Amino acid sequence: MSESHGTVVPEESDDREALRPSQRQQRILDQVIEQGSVRNEELAEQFGVSVMTILRDVTAMDRQGLLRRTRGGASVEPSALFESSVTVRLESQAAAKRAIARAALQYVEPGQAIMLDDSTTGIHFARMLRDTGPATVISNFLPIIRELKGAPGIRLIGLGGTYHEAGDAFLGGMTVDAIRGLSVDLTVLSTSAITAGTCYHQTQDTVSFKRAMMDVAAKRILYVDHTKFERRALHALAPLTDFDLVIVDEHTPKSALKDLYDRQVTVEVAKAG
Repeated sequence: MSESHGTVVPEESDDREALRPSQRQQRILDQVIEQGSVRNEELAEQFGVSVMTILRDVTAMDRQGLLRRTRGGASVEPSALFESSVTVRLESQAAAKRAIARAALQYVEPGQAIMLDDSTTGIHFARMLRDTGPATVISNFLPIIRELKGAPGIRLIGLGGTYHEAGDAFLGGMTVDAIRGLSVDLTVLSTSAITAGTCYHQTQDTVSFKRAMMDVAAKRILYVDHTKFERRALHALAPLTDFDLVIVDEHTPKSALKDLYDRQVTVEVAKAG
């Protein structure tokens, strides 16, 4: 407490030092998600700790795949080697993803076996699928399984493997082996980046399980929002011509659409509304 002209004024509480590392890291992550990127020095001043403490926090979260450590700071923006977390991706381009998911849903027939990947567009697809009717849904992505749990007429098959926290999904050799033992009517998946008519992803693990998903499907649909045409990633998955249909949103640049048509890719532009 402090006195001013005889009046007792409460001092502002500063509990920054009392934060546990896990609490501080969650607040750092929330801030990076909100701003896109942050500087270590700013975080150190904000939380009342040393830059080295912030660096340890950022390094720990980078190892978990929650954010990307950059020179002097952190970011959740995707790069050739880093894919944003599920939380970030779900909030990004939500309207476009709903439109794309709605368009993909028109190709689902009652009773089909459908395989879905770890795409956040797939979460919107799963929400719409709940009311569509009987289907068997196979996925390695926990948010999709949560969306469809208890849905009437939906039979769920979860693909096991090594759990990846940042992606909230199972990956690895066990996942690929489980996929190889199946045969499905329809695989619907997304990609991190499109360059010169080819899909790319940040990790080889992702490429391996998505390639397996494509191999066991009678029909393949790729859905991508327009931002995927502006990004790069390291590992090639497949040319777009390997898909029976590529669904894009109405904000896809005309130059990107022309390139797809020139490559003889079968394309559908999903309209919002």
